[in-house]
Amino acid sequence: MLNHDHRRRFAAGAACLVPAGAVTMLVALVAAPGSWLTGYVSEAAVAGLPFAATYRWGFFGVACGVALLAGAVGPVVRFAGPVLGVAAGLAATSAAVPCSVGCPLPPYERASLTDLVHGGASIVGLVLLAGAMGLTVIDHRTGPVQRRLAAVSGVVIVPVGAALALTMLIAGRHPLGAALERVALVVAVAWLTGTALVASLPAGPIGGRPRPRDHARVES
Repeated sequence: MLNHDHRRRFAAGAACLVPAGAVTMLVALVAAPGSWLTGYVSEAAVAGLPFAATYRWGFFGVACGVALLAGAVGPVVRFAGPVLGVAAGLAATSAAVPCSVGCPLPPYERASLTDLVHGGASIVGLVLLAGAMGLTVIDHRTGPVQRRLAAVSGVVIVPVGAALALTMLIAGRHPLGAALERVALVVAVAWLTGTALVASLPAGPIGGRPRPRDHARVES
């Protein structure tokens, strides 16, 4: 099992990779043809666009950051590590399997297998992040700062995600869905980055005091 210092290093890596990857994705999104405020953000990775590879590498960076955060908090916050680990794998899948033009999804559009894989991985990954927020809130070992971060983020992302799902089911591709998707992603990135920053501090990966056996391992 990783000791206290190793988990802090993992958290510090996550605190760098997640925002760096998100900024890279944003640059590719803004540079893509058309308005960057409409459509799904994944459309920036459609094959043939000039910054598609940039977007995908940024997404890989976020996925790696989530994986590092899973290693940092997993041994301490019950079940959060596996949940974040699966979310990281799904993010990597979304990056590796880009959607086609328009990122079509049922029930209003005909979707290819790659569209379904990309869309499914992205949606389930976001749901798992919301679940990790909830696990962070209810675990008694979580420090007060991380608990507040997770609580505020969860209060925002759950209704926004639900509204996004309803918009996709009722209206399909819609400007409201584009706005809701961007809000959900901003909240997810902010929570991941904030949680990683707090976990990288000397107080420890849960925002509280490190466990006695962690001290023993470090001193040894």
